[in-house]
Amino acid sequence: MLLAYDQYDGQAPAAGVVTGLGRIRGRPVVVVANDATVKAGSWWPETIKKILRAQEVAMRQRIPIVYLVDSAGVNLPYQGGVFPGQYGAARIFYYNSIMRRYLRVPQIAAVMGPCIAGGAYLPALSDVIFMVEGTSFMGLGGPNLVKGATGQTVDAETLGGASTHTSVSAVAHYRAKSDALCLEQIREYITRLPHVARPAGTAATAKRDAKELYELLPPDHRMSYDVRAVLDCLIDAGRLDEFQPDVGHEMICGHAHISGRPVALIANGRGVIKGKPGQPPRIGGIIYTESAEKVAYFIENADRERIPLLFVQDVSGFMVGTEAEHSGIIRAGARFVEAMATATVPKVVLTLNHASGAGYYAMAGQGFDPDFIVSWPTGRMGVMEGESAVQAVFGKDVASPQNAAAAEAMRADYERQLDARFAAARGFVDAIVLPEETRETLSFLLEVAGEFAGPHLGAFIPTNLP
Repeated sequence: MLLAYDQYDGQAPAAGVVTGLGRIRGRPVVVVANDATVKAGSWWPETIKKILRAQEVAMRQRIPIVYLVDSAGVNLPYQGGVFPGQYGAARIFYYNSIMRRYLRVPQIAAVMGPCIAGGAYLPALSDVIFMVEGTSFMGLGGPNLVKGATGQTVDAETLGGASTHTSVSAVAHYRAKSDALCLEQIREYITRLPHVARPAGTAATAKRDAKELYELLPPDHRMSYDVRAVLDCLIDAGRLDEFQPDVGHEMICGHAHISGRPVALIANGRGVIKGKPGQPPRIGGIIYTESAEKVAYFIENADRERIPLLFVQDVSGFMVGTEAEHSGIIRAGARFVEAMATATVPKVVLTLNHASGAGYYAMAGQGFDPDFIVSWPTGRMGVMEGESAVQAVFGKDVASPQNAAAAEAMRADYERQLDARFAAARGFVDAIVLPEETRETLSFLLEVAGEFAGPHLGAFIPTNLP
């Protein structure tokens, strides 16, 4: 809902489209609904991004997708960010086609108002189209465009209304007398679709109350905290069967359950961690060679065992320095990244705080196509913290009077970009969730991710090519 909230002078709330995951008669579905109150449901550049992400979720999980279409098509003043390009509006129709021809993902479209040009192609490339008497319109051009292009005068209902498309052109398949009846017909349609029932979750509870999370996470992101106490609020009974607990303490790996669903959990420890005899202490949130090797092996095992991966992110990056380089941190980090990137089980990411540097990538950053990535409001996503960036740019001259204004401006800009709302406004996370909502959200995401037993690699992998 936050996408584009800080752009276009507030004229594009939610980019004019509501997308989300939900259930229809108990079955997980994706829903895409144009908001006709925002510029007649026209497409902004961010609208395309939201619709594509929703389609990718449906493709990856092989679950039905419902389009409630009420769109005037491309928002013409912003067509340069909507129409052309590999990930422009055409990509929506490409995904429509892939879902129909190869993935067999049910696509149900309801024309809930005027759908013009590109807004008409989306339902046309769906499996079935529902229209509503008196309010639906679907056409490549409206009456005004037809008048200008051909000189023909025609009313909207005759040109492309519900009666026309269900009895004359036969483009649409079902007609309803009202919006409410149309939605009920869609529910009935989805109910009869074949569905392999998956094991239901259990009524298990966490060890600690979720409200305690507000006390467990410190107000200053630089302060340490007990991540195991946080996990006690998320996993069933706080029970974590930890993998190699005496190796690489800064990275926690183990098996747990959320609402009865198994997960292979990977979390960043925080605070100063006592080193082995004769070794200096380690800094939580930093990935060292030993812990990178440990996590890579754990991920490969989880992939072989077909157990979904849950990454609980609060990572500042990989360790640097002579000792780290001599220990082979580059190779160990590469093994970590490769194991994560090639794992074919579902990957779910929860960002608690920092998501920085290559550590963010290794912990299933968005570029590696995790199934879902959600963040707490405290999430801070960026290549590094603002102060570190200032030091990198200005070095020893940071205190120089002539650099003071530029350094302060850089700090402020980083602080703005590190805000979780900035990431959400640009689609870098799927949603911002409140701490008390986290366990329920993770449970639902794991349920959805379990709908498809095949490989979870990329947006889609056809498994039935000729």
